[in-house]
Formats: sequence, structure tokens, C-alpha cells
Amino acid sequence: MPTAQDLMTTTVVTIEGDATVREAVDAMRENDVRCLIVERRDADDAYGIVTQRDVIYEITAWSRDPEEVKVHEIMTKPLVVVNKDLDIRHVARLMANIGLSRAPVIFDGKLQGIVSVSDIIGAI
Repeated sequence: MPTAQDLMTTTVVTIEGDATVREAVDAMRENDVRCLIVERRDADDAYGIVTQRDVIYEITAWSRDPEEVKVHEIMTKPLVVVNKDLDIRHVARLMANIGLSRAPVIFDGKLQGIVSVSDIIGAI
């Protein structure tokens, strides 16, 4: 059975928490991704995530200015992360139980990739 490391996408686009939501949207568009991992401020900090859904729910729906709002104001943090050796069935179960559509894979103390529902579907 494949593991999280076998299925993860290793090209993960990141952004700083102090970036504007406009910069985040531009980065999503340029890289054709639906989310960005928000960088840690230091080694003891946790990663965050900002998604297209966050932008719609927190910016567009409330007519907030994406040029004024910072990523850290709308991101989710800390993230639920998965171990690289976790069997993909367990990754799928975790995602289903928590309602996630993606989960970062962190090992050796840093972000190594991200597993999405699409990755799991592709492996079935």
C-alpha cells in the first residue's frame, strides 16, 4: 500500500504570513494551485495554510480589500500534518474524519510535500 511520501506533491508553493491576500491570489494563479503553505516565522513556529476557500469566505463574501488584508489574518494555523510513512488509507481516514482536502507532509523538520484528495483518487 502506498504511503504519504509515495503520493505527495513535492512542489509546494509557500508564502509569508505578512504578504497581502492579493499577493497570495496572484501566487495561486501563477502556480495553478488552490492553496499556499504559509511559512513559519522561526524553527519553533507552525506552518499555516491559505486556500481559495479562505479567500472567498473571508475576503470576497465580506467585501474586504485583498490589498489591505494580510495572509496571516485569514490562514489556518497550526496545520494537521501527516507522517511520510503513513499508509495512504490512514491518510484518507484522517482527512475524512477531520474534513480536510489536503495535508502537508513534514519530515526532517521541514515541509517536504502535500497530499491532496486528488492524489489519493489518482492512486485508487
